[in-house]
Amino acid sequence: MIAVSLFSGCGGLDLGLQRAGFQTVFASDLDPRCANSYRQNFPKVPFFAGNAADITKATLGATSKGATLAPVDLLAGGPPCPPFSKSRFYRKDKPRALEDAVGEQTINAYLAVLKAVRPRAFILENVAGLAYKIHGSALELIIDTATQLGYQLNSKVINAADYGVPQIRERFFLVGMLESQFQFPEPTHTKAAADDLLVESRRPWVTAGAAIGDLDTEANADDTGHFAGGKYHHLLREIPPGDNYLYFTAKRGHSNPQFEWRKRYWSFLLKLSPDLPSWTIQARRSNNMGPLHWRNRILRIAEVMRLQTFPDDWHLSGTVEQQWRQVGNAVPPLLAEALGATLRDQLEAAHVYASAA
Repeated sequence: MIAVSLFSGCGGLDLGLQRAGFQTVFASDLDPRCANSYRQNFPKVPFFAGNAADITKATLGATSKGATLAPVDLLAGGPPCPPFSKSRFYRKDKPRALEDAVGEQTINAYLAVLKAVRPRAFILENVAGLAYKIHGSALELIIDTATQLGYQLNSKVINAADYGVPQIRERFFLVGMLESQFQFPEPTHTKAAADDLLVESRRPWVTAGAAIGDLDTEANADDTGHFAGGKYHHLLREIPPGDNYLYFTAKRGHSNPQFEWRKRYWSFLLKLSPDLPSWTIQARRSNNMGPLHWRNRILRIAEVMRLQTFPDDWHLSGTVEQQWRQVGNAVPPLLAEALGATLRDQLEAAHVYASAA
């Protein structure tokens, strides 16, 4: 099945869709590091390095050597998420949703390509905040435009951990189909107790220890390039795995409180537990905002790639910070594959039904 990719980043969503049976014939991103990473990982996929707002049907046809002028099965992409993120609730000085120029431009760019290509289906991914009432104007625009184009829609906030990703990562997905309404796949994993697993036929969440434990050794555990905590490093070392700065508060009963209750971001000095999935890998590398390794250091790129379910040999361009941003912004390939496989099956079923009719 033929797919067009927008806001492609380093290719997490596209890798999962490829594994599910989709062939990407056009990809695009504005960031030059993402463009280089993508081209290294998908050398045969035509790539447009530029602003999504500049993509027209002629651009699609020229870049892909005419491939996108043929019927397209899927348009996939996640417009940049900062205008819809939870952090905007704390940044009153910055605009939200469509009031933000980036949000307005990127959402409209996605919809313009949707109109130009009119694929059989589309996937739009973003942070869970896109579904918040305060961002209603953006989601309403997307839904109204897609409905007018004839798409039947279904949306859901999905936790990647429920599909085998070793990371508690909630993201919003809107899926539209022309021939039928998309039904999201049932979760394959759960947080539930062992007795419930047998009833539901689901496996337990994959832990951070299972994902990255083999990458860590005593010899390189404290390398200075990944020093964490800054002036609070001595406190970080005392925080139990799976806990954060709240460990050092009076409300938690600490004998020598260092912080006030909920006066910091929840991820401040947040430490992974090897017995739990990771918390969301953010797009920015930080020495005191977690998740941090249970050995009291910043995670390495190889580790965040594992927690996002990228292959170990996945190419990333740029500095460590730029590589981290690419991985943190990506859709976990394993989650993309689960959604893609279900969509492929439903598209095939719709085609068979239409042919029979």
